[in-house]
Amino acid sequence: MLRQFNRPKLLVRAAKAAAVDYERPVHLARLLRAKTLPGHAEAIINLLELEHTHNEMRRQKHLGYSPIAHVDVMIAIVGEAQLMQASQYT
Repeated sequence: MLRQFNRPKLLVRAAKAAAVDYERPVHLARLLRAKTLPGHAEAIINLLELEHTHNEMRRQKHLGYSPIAHVDVMIAIVGEAQLMQASQYT
């Protein structure tokens, strides 16, 4: 599903570059507004829903759209995907 993620290349590049500094307890808790963090798969599903909202705002040129907030969610998606993949090999 993540491989078919079709977004502007600049957004994707920014998210991938920043994902090296992704700190799950800090970033995920803030984005999902959760005290207890879900597993990687559930987190990715929640983040994809949040990202979809940001992307729709971007596409509709909504005044409240924030590229920074959009990239922030995408960073978490990339970070979670990397952590999930790494956990499968340990």
